[in-house]
Amino acid sequence: MRKRRRKSSARRVFFFFLLLPLGVLGFMAWMYLAPFGPSGERFVEIPAHTGTMGVATALERGGAVRSRWAFAALRELEGGTLKAGEYRFDHPASMLDVYRRVRRGDVFTVAVVIPEGFNVFEVAQAVETARLAPRDVFLAAAKANVGLVRGWDPAARSVEGYLFPDTYRFSRHATPQMMLATMTHRFSQVALRLGLAGAELPRVVTMASLVEREVHLDSERALVAGVFENRLRLGMPLQTDPAVVYASMLRGTWTGVIHQSELRSDSPYNTYVHPGLPPGPICNPGVAALRAALHPTPTEYLYFVANPDGSSRFARDLREHNANVAAYRSQLAGVPR
Repeated sequence: MRKRRRKSSARRVFFFFLLLPLGVLGFMAWMYLAPFGPSGERFVEIPAHTGTMGVATALERGGAVRSRWAFAALRELEGGTLKAGEYRFDHPASMLDVYRRVRRGDVFTVAVVIPEGFNVFEVAQAVETARLAPRDVFLAAAKANVGLVRGWDPAARSVEGYLFPDTYRFSRHATPQMMLATMTHRFSQVALRLGLAGAELPRVVTMASLVEREVHLDSERALVAGVFENRLRLGMPLQTDPAVVYASMLRGTWTGVIHQSELRSDSPYNTYVHPGLPPGPICNPGVAALRAALHPTPTEYLYFVANPDGSSRFARDLREHNANVAAYRSQLAGVPR
């Protein structure tokens, strides 16, 4: 009897020590691999210079992990640097997945796409559409932070022209000033690459902004810049509609159609009334337009008009230009010419 009891006790001890590690492994697998987290959107902010336990606590309080202690232990096992920032969680995930996201720095950002030729009003609307800042607040910041571009243009009245077109990714907490600083910094990088500097920089950017709004084909940009340079040299007004539109946008009177009164307005941006370039850029040009303004194509052309397909017809004199305009109108009306 005593011998049987000893055998039974030994068997229990054997199974205990056999099952214990299996239980521990099972528990660890559940803790680190079983999905956990919110079913709806939730954000966790990790400030810069937060230690491991601070990160683990923030994630636990945010409902992203089951246990701060388990997360801290995982940090010792996995190693790596945990990145600060705001993280978005919208579905259950394993603690291992959460840990690797924080180690990668997979922070939540909002994309703002600024195409070539957007002016500051359109940039402000893009920022509002992304729900980062109201349009009017962004426009007010653009006026208040003109100092961001004074190093390039001491007479700048606006950041217009220097908000470089690109796709930007901002934190939900980015301020308009932070966004403006990022966009102007991107311009400085491009300007350096193109060799764009010195006293001529504001003139080049202004010319590029006109080219950007007037031309749809990169292959024609330098030629249009050459036409504008010819007109400037001869003292002819540029007579560019996008500058008239911009004048109306500055006044807050733009309705989508150019009226005769706008063509006669005294705005310095009215290139029908005032010869020379407008006092500043009318939009934010991209690389192709900046290159065209830097290196205009020598040409005898003085006029151009758009075709319905986006290309342009060029002319050396008014007679040829009027014929091109008539051909354009015929095409719009569907009459062969």
